[in-house]
Amino acid sequence: MINKNAGILSIILGLVFILFPMFSSGLVSMIVGLSLLFFGISAAVMGWNMKRDFDTFSIATIIIGIIAIIFGFLFIFYIDALSFLIGIQFYIVGFIMIIFGITGILSKSEHISNFSSILVLIMGIIAIALAAFALNEPIYIAIIIGIVLIIEGVTLILSD
Repeated sequence: MINKNAGILSIILGLVFILFPMFSSGLVSMIVGLSLLFFGISAAVMGWNMKRDFDTFSIATIIIGIIAIIFGFLFIFYIDALSFLIGIQFYIVGFIMIIFGITGILSKSEHISNFSSILVLIMGIIAIALAAFALNEPIYIAIIIGIVLIIEGVTLILSD
């Protein structure tokens, strides 16, 4: 029964993401921003309350709190969190794949083929292109997330 309810909720959220991608993207940014804002305030207050010790942990907690507050406001008022976070993930994966591809090509090991290294390098370049695309077109990312939510919802309903 729990899987069925979660599946129905997932399908509904998927449809909302597909039918209203800008609203969905903005809603995700607001939720991430508010979460970071409240976390940042909590961390800064906790660090400030520990200031009598004024050790590295309390200073780091205050700094992390301030950074979280800044990012919270950025996500609420400026940055589209969905495309930003997905874009960052693609960039990280892309750069790692490019480094692995280049080191595989330069490696003289018998266990690493040049063909697979070149494929990894090409996939890394494609991942970076997808990152740029995700940052520029958050609507498509919202639609893709909607499709994934619907697939997950159907899977949950059928598994019950």
